[in-house]
Amino acid sequence: MYNVREWNRFLIPYEQAVEELKIKFKALRNGYREVGEYSPIEFVTGRVKKVSSILEKSKKLGIPYDEIQEKMEDIAGIRIMCQLLDDIYDVVDFIKARDGKDFTILYTKDYIKNPKESGYRSYHLVIKYPVHTAFGYTEVLAEIQIRTLAMNFWAIIEHSLNYKYQQKIPEKVKQRLEKSADAVWNLDAEMLAIKDEIISAQVLFEVNSDAVQSITTQIQLMNAWGQTDLAAQYQKKLDSILDLTSNDVLEELLSEINAHLEEMS
Repeated sequence: MYNVREWNRFLIPYEQAVEELKIKFKALRNGYREVGEYSPIEFVTGRVKKVSSILEKSKKLGIPYDEIQEKMEDIAGIRIMCQLLDDIYDVVDFIKARDGKDFTILYTKDYIKNPKESGYRSYHLVIKYPVHTAFGYTEVLAEIQIRTLAMNFWAIIEHSLNYKYQQKIPEKVKQRLEKSADAVWNLDAEMLAIKDEIISAQVLFEVNSDAVQSITTQIQLMNAWGQTDLAAQYQKKLDSILDLTSNDVLEELLSEINAHLEEMS
């Protein structure tokens, strides 16, 4: 069995893999948003299993310590949250397009089309990820889970109940959990039915947010150039229209401010 220092070194490539994968998926999300398009990725999280959890699972599955790196698939874990059901498969397609380039997909499990008996739904991919660390090159296994926000909420509750009851959830609680899983599925289905409305609203919100940020920056620039009265005038104008949802009004204000700034330069 490893000592503390050896365990720390063992986990380094997993920690690096998680950070690198988070950066890749966040960059994908940000790329969509920067050009004013809807992103199928809402947010990304990642974690590396604690040593105690690794030891517990290796004992449960009968994995020898010297085979943990080759056989334990979820020491490194990435979770991608989406708003809509369709988004999940868009993200899956992106990951599959990177197969053999950034990493190698070993296998997938679609618990959305084939949910677990408990009602659990998610899409899982197990990948082999190459890592260059301070101690050399290695490849580690990582699990990517993709689910909707509603699925994630349900999964967190189920995990907490399994922990509380040590994997032996009382039958009455289990039945209510299964019913809530059906409710989550129905909610996701309803959201998918109004997908176009949701996407257009989200894109409009992002564009408006970007416009407000640009206007605020330009007003600050006016202040920096000593045009405090003009800056105050535009700040008042911005405050008066912030409740409007029309992006055209914000764009007109931004163009007007930019024209004044060009005259000053």
